[in-house]
Amino acid sequence: MSYILDTKSKQQADVQDAASPSEHTQAPIPAGEDRETLLHYYHDMLLIRRFEEKTGEMYTRAKIGGYCHLNLGEEATVVGFCEGLEPEDYVYTNYREHGYAISRGISPEAVMAELFGKETGCSRGRGGSMHLFDMHRHFMGGYAIVGGQIPLATGAAFALAYRGSHDIVACQMGEGTTNGGPFYESLNLSKIYHLPIIYFVVNNQYGMGLRVEKGSAVSDIYRKACAFDMYSERVDGTDVLAVRDAMRRAARLARDQHEPSLVEAVSFRFRGHSVVDPDRYRDQEEVKTGRAAHDPVAAFAARLQAAGLIEEQGLQQIEEQVDQEVEHAVQFAEQSPDPPLETLFDYIYAPVGLPFTSPETESSRDGGVGGVSAEGEK
Repeated sequence: MSYILDTKSKQQADVQDAASPSEHTQAPIPAGEDRETLLHYYHDMLLIRRFEEKTGEMYTRAKIGGYCHLNLGEEATVVGFCEGLEPEDYVYTNYREHGYAISRGISPEAVMAELFGKETGCSRGRGGSMHLFDMHRHFMGGYAIVGGQIPLATGAAFALAYRGSHDIVACQMGEGTTNGGPFYESLNLSKIYHLPIIYFVVNNQYGMGLRVEKGSAVSDIYRKACAFDMYSERVDGTDVLAVRDAMRRAARLARDQHEPSLVEAVSFRFRGHSVVDPDRYRDQEEVKTGRAAHDPVAAFAARLQAAGLIEEQGLQQIEEQVDQEVEHAVQFAEQSPDPPLETLFDYIYAPVGLPFTSPETESSRDGGVGGVSAEGEK
């Protein structure tokens, strides 16, 4: 299910006949899709699901500290977002970013080690759950401040446009963020300057504990782009292919025409806002029904089977592989060293000409938005 807002007539145009999310996720696999690519999508979705489940377990065992927000229920949204971009594009996210980091190529080991606060983490143990970062992969970090990533992503898009780069910026956020000033100021500037950026809103229907209808005067978030004559689209966030295709359309607009856009992906959050949120503000029947009706992983597995692309045994093999990957990530994190005490004050300020790099990418170089090498020193 996808909707596009025609900013010229200010009227909604249905891309296809409206269908419920559950009906759409059972739709046949479109013709021309590559089998191995589809299985890769399923692997990544299941990896995010198991990784986040294990993350929740490690948190309760006090292996992970601080705030921790999971992508459970949003796996199709995450993978579709990432698969709609090119490897060199820049990604800015909010604090619910574990799955995005993995889907953009940061290893599960480096992400889990970061959650554990270890030196081998993608931010060397300094960032934790909400501040994953990898300059080489143009993953520009999770941001704990609500909306804090939006002006920075807009500035990065300005830099890319100024330099005539072919790359674009994708800025992910939750629907609650669209009620803040940085959102409106950034969209306004991006349209004025024709910046190559996609504002990607994950509408999981709750801003912490507040229903989207109660927190926003316009609950169809994609309609907010109309104020800026900006292309916008609403898509079923439980359908990985629909999200991917929406991102590809927005990416073409940004890359070829240097026009910003807004994509709203409607998903369902399986658990509370964070690991410590007991989720008492939602009716438990709503949660139970939502998990059954809007499980993107189970729905995509069913579609693959219905298309004859994989059998139950194949799904089981992928699950066993994913379980091993997650267990290895935990072992890696547990065995990794803590940051040395003498480096306590390192990385507080960015050294001139030497941006931060993760242990995985120390040997890589990248001109990037900053126009400097991605190779750094302590």
